[in-house]
Amino acid sequence: MPTVHDVFAYLNEKAPVSGKMEFDNVGLLVGRREMMVHKILTALDITDEVIAEAAELGAELVVSHHPLFFSLKTVTDGTGEGAHVLALAENRLAAICMHTNLDAADGGVNDALMAALGGDVTGILEPDTGIGRVGMLDRETAFSDFLRFTKDVLRSNGLRYHDAGRPVRKIAVCGGSGGGDIGLAAAAGCDTFVTADVKYNQFLEAKRLGINLIDADHFCTENVVVPVLKSWLDAAFPEVEVRISRIHGQSAQFLS
Repeated sequence: MPTVHDVFAYLNEKAPVSGKMEFDNVGLLVGRREMMVHKILTALDITDEVIAEAAELGAELVVSHHPLFFSLKTVTDGTGEGAHVLALAENRLAAICMHTNLDAADGGVNDALMAALGGDVTGILEPDTGIGRVGMLDRETAFSDFLRFTKDVLRSNGLRYHDAGRPVRKIAVCGGSGGGDIGLAAAAGCDTFVTADVKYNQFLEAKRLGINLIDADHFCTENVVVPVLKSWLDAAFPEVEVRISRIHGQSAQFLS
């Protein structure tokens, strides 16, 4: 059976830690490197519920996208971060977190998001960091139809959007908080930009630039990578049982 270190070494090949952004905290963040791994739970975040789910499964390792912590200085139950670290340790669970390095990686978050939306990648939205993608749909689509498709395929509870009155063919995507890249999407000649956590002024900028803008929720635009993590781990470690969290989902609700 592989060890926690073996799993991390493999994931580091797929999404090198060296590709992370400066602020980020990724890699093996909790656990014993030489612990044998029989079961892995994958999830976008390591929450109280995900830790309980992993413990009930009898897993030794949780692999997530979002880091457990960025600048943790104490480990107590007085903070959410500290409580999570304690719960992982008490349940003999290791945690590997692959964040902005997985955003930039080939086949990672943004490639998975583009694929989910039916686009073929033609370029990188942020060449300096490798974050975001530009791509083409195989045919032009009415924006109203693309909105419904995006909501359904990403399983979003709801969308926020600006309709620039343009059909959809050349799109840009940035999983997570990508509203600041709207100018890059417009400069790349995209008619539509799909991301999340869009601010008020960024919707105004979309109107000024004449580009369709869709805020499809942070969880929904990034959770597309969790099945990718599972497929990578299944292929590399067929002797290990790998599951996707069944309880972690979109936290935002929308009143209709």
